[in-house]
Amino acid sequence: MSSRDLLVAVALAAGLGTAQAADLGQSSAHLGHKVSEADLAFWDRSIPPDGHNLPEGSGTAKDGAAIYAERCSACHGDHANDSKVNLPALVGGKGSLGSAHPLKTIGSYWPYATTVFDYIRRAMPYDSPKSLTDSDVYAVTAYLLNLNGIIGENDVIDAKSLPNVKMPNRNGFIRRDSVQK
Repeated sequence: MSSRDLLVAVALAAGLGTAQAADLGQSSAHLGHKVSEADLAFWDRSIPPDGHNLPEGSGTAKDGAAIYAERCSACHGDHANDSKVNLPALVGGKGSLGSAHPLKTIGSYWPYATTVFDYIRRAMPYDSPKSLTDSDVYAVTAYLLNLNGIIGENDVIDAKSLPNVKMPNRNGFIRRDSVQK
């Protein structure tokens, strides 16, 4: 087969593929579907450090232990510091940030408990983000804060108490609104 014949064959095949797609009502220019305002609202809620926009619900570390075991431990390990898929530890690392081998965990690195909640709520579990209820997220957040020695096992975490949690590294970052011009 000459290069000209090959070129004609490729052009014909491409043309047939386009015609077939048109017959099926498909077009590569119209992939997916239009996103509704309700779909967007489901994802469009940021939780800043001050806790604005935190949803209703509550949980304790005790509640969160069972949820964590069922929904989180497969990836993050049984104790949040022994990942089964080579993820960073979520627990430990206190005092390590200034060392040659810092361990950036919820307890050593994250400056705000509200951003821990926000991350879990938006992105976890990895295989089904946004599948946890708000109370489940409060409970898992409480569990991870408890494992890091930040809150007690029976402390209730909710929209009122979460912004008041004092994280060990809360002064390790400079907030833009606190920088004078």
